[in-house]
Amino acid sequence: MKKYFFKSTEEVLKEFSVTEKGLTKEKAELSRNLYGVNELQEHEKEKAWVIFLSQFKDFLVIILIIAGIISMMTGNIESTVVIFAVIIMNAILGTVQHLKAESSLESLRNMASPKAKVVRDGIKIEIPSKDVVAGDIVYLEAGDIVPADGRVLESFSLMVNESSLTGESESVDKFSEAIAEENIPLGDQRNMVFSGSLVTYGRGVVIITAVGMKTELGKIASLMKETKDKATPLQVSLDNFGKKLSISILVLCGVVFAINLYHGVNLLESLLFAVALAVAAIPEALGSIVTIVLAIGTQKMSKENAIIKKLKAVEGLGSISVICSDKTGTLTQNKMTSKKIYVNDNLVNAEDININDKYQRMLLDFGALCSDAVSEGGKEIGDPTEVALTNLVRKFGLSELDIRKEYPRLSEIPFDSDRKLMSTLHKIDGKFYMVTKGALDILLRRTKYIYDSNGIRPVTDEDIVKIENTNYELSSNGLRVLAFTFRNFSLEKELTKEDENDYVFLGLISMIDPPREESKEAVKNCLKAGIKPVMITGDHKVTAVAIAKEIGIFKEGDEALNGIELSSMTEEELHERIEKISVYARVSPEDKIRIVSAWQARGKICAMTGDGVNDAPALKKADIGIAMGITGTEVSKDAASMILADDNFATIVKAVATGRNIYANIKNSIRFLLSGNMAGILSVFYASIAGLAMPFAPVHLLFINLVTDSLPAIAIGMEPGKDNVLEEKPRDINEPILDKNLSVKIMLEGFLIAVFTMTGYYIGLKSGGAGVGSTMAFAILCLARLFHGFNCRGKNSIIKLGLMSNIYSVLAFLVGTFLLNVILFNHSIGNLFEVAELTGKQFMYIYILAFIPTIVVQICRFIKYDLKEKN
Repeated sequence: MKKYFFKSTEEVLKEFSVTEKGLTKEKAELSRNLYGVNELQEHEKEKAWVIFLSQFKDFLVIILIIAGIISMMTGNIESTVVIFAVIIMNAILGTVQHLKAESSLESLRNMASPKAKVVRDGIKIEIPSKDVVAGDIVYLEAGDIVPADGRVLESFSLMVNESSLTGESESVDKFSEAIAEENIPLGDQRNMVFSGSLVTYGRGVVIITAVGMKTELGKIASLMKETKDKATPLQVSLDNFGKKLSISILVLCGVVFAINLYHGVNLLESLLFAVALAVAAIPEALGSIVTIVLAIGTQKMSKENAIIKKLKAVEGLGSISVICSDKTGTLTQNKMTSKKIYVNDNLVNAEDININDKYQRMLLDFGALCSDAVSEGGKEIGDPTEVALTNLVRKFGLSELDIRKEYPRLSEIPFDSDRKLMSTLHKIDGKFYMVTKGALDILLRRTKYIYDSNGIRPVTDEDIVKIENTNYELSSNGLRVLAFTFRNFSLEKELTKEDENDYVFLGLISMIDPPREESKEAVKNCLKAGIKPVMITGDHKVTAVAIAKEIGIFKEGDEALNGIELSSMTEEELHERIEKISVYARVSPEDKIRIVSAWQARGKICAMTGDGVNDAPALKKADIGIAMGITGTEVSKDAASMILADDNFATIVKAVATGRNIYANIKNSIRFLLSGNMAGILSVFYASIAGLAMPFAPVHLLFINLVTDSLPAIAIGMEPGKDNVLEEKPRDINEPILDKNLSVKIMLEGFLIAVFTMTGYYIGLKSGGAGVGSTMAFAILCLARLFHGFNCRGKNSIIKLGLMSNIYSVLAFLVGTFLLNVILFNHSIGNLFEVAELTGKQFMYIYILAFIPTIVVQICRFIKYDLKEKN
């Protein structure tokens, strides 16, 4: 790797064969061919046909394919066609959802494409950053995003925030001189700028030395490709459930096959019976139902500013028990705001400033004059601290531009990190004032006078103690403090650093990045939901704790650690204390991974927010990685499961509530599917043991699974969320989706439907033979499952839930009933589905027997839940 920071500007220009006039069009094209395009390469996307074929890997789908083949061998071509139609439809749906999720992320990437100002053929032009090439001369100013890695040629107080790479929140001032040391870390390469970092102050000219994947950003992006995604609790639970179900189905089919052979049924008929049982047992719609419900959830979340990259992460959000959140921009407004001022021996709240008070007005004017930021037309340009000063002026109907126009800047000494001062010269009321702002400790050492109600007088020890105490009080509350001083000159002059002495102290302006208004309520909801919010920030511990206290993250008895304290702890010590630590300050990327790992070791589902490249490993490591949509880098977005379009912590809490409701809906959909399938299994199994003819043709079961299963199951997945969902505790990650309680309910409800299905079968068998019996069993099972859809909407009775509160459930019932009646009444379609003609009395039996299980369940619900809640 070439070390351009070690080389002089002349050597770098010579290496790329370029002058200050920039590259020619031809040289730019040659450079693009030689050094590559300025884009981060994505990992190679799977082709649509590969995604489509991967949908057939599921063991349940393989059993269905085998069932289709056997059905074809026995001459049931219609059943074979329907079986394969179901399988292909599910595969298409899964493929479409996968591609849709990828395309939504791609559109987000395109939104974040910045521009760059380059010199080509001696002319300064603006081009998309992807068109920047190695050797380009690029002009940077406050507010720009650095388009690629480059060597600084000229710096005019250029300051760059490199937190996306280094994790350091403080901006770094840049210079053009070569650095003598040959081996220095990235954060100390102060004559280099890096792709993705933000120019916060001043301006500069750089030559691009690396683009695309060869930048520091690109190198980390390459490493991220090797990191594997972590499965969500739903993925794990469904995978385990699918394996157990597959084994159970195979065993059951084997038993039925053996029983039929024992009863003297021929081999093909016995196989067909086993196939019918497999078709009845397999919830063909389960995969697509879960996908659809999750997809509906992603749409809902996107409207709430939570963009989901991976569908199953929707449910994972509902399992979160710890949220490790960044402070700046997520819990706070990412906007420095003036809080209090100290002037003329008075500490005044910002909102109580009196602009008619000459001391307070003078402090405001000096704040506007000794800064470069501009706040106009809703746009804020400049260093966040200086923006706070201009916003303070505008709060009282003044304008920093008008003040600067009235008292123009005649000379200046720009801010630098060594002096920690900035000075400007102005003519005010016929006198020349040098205004200086900066760190209090630096300015107090250079102060000889103070300006208060007694005029300009020598500063006393008592004054200094009072100023220092005020500064300590403000700082201990997490406020950043700027001191303002001035000095008079009789004549206009060019300011030098030697002039920065013998000051008159005027006052202090304190500021803070305030919490978002909604953060406090969001944290309160977190705690109510059994979720521990943890603040992780690159800021100082005092500031972090002050904000954490204000919004409720840091409580009595909690602990706060900085990066050094954390590094000195062993893993055992961290695991012991982690439950009490609510704030981590000045931490490194490695520290973040340790924190996530420690929580996961305690069996917690951990979410982690981040925006920088340095956050990417922790985002991958976390159960749910959450990237910032506004301030986030491309690498952090790639590593995350979810992207916050508004960078707001409250959005995470909303997403958790939605995730919990979605999981409840998925569980209810599974309950509906499996209890219905259980009824079919028990019916077929009973007929096999009793030596009866098969109660359903395979095509019957597929119609039930495709039409009367899918529609109500999707409708259940769209059930409105419960308002009190955040009052529940996060579920145990080891809890299977099919727990004991749900299994018992499925068995009982399946048994109840099976009893009335086989009752109808016997009635049809006696009154019209095997064909009528099979038709009645099919119709009752189909209709009973449609009614059962209302039972599975929630734990309460339909009276409490409200019939019309989920209109989709009503529509699913009506559509399913209509299609069933079309099959039963239309003979040509009925022949395709192997149904016999029925009498009016038989129809009456179908509707009565199908409705009884729902009546029984609803009465039990009313007694067990509705009455109990009333009391």
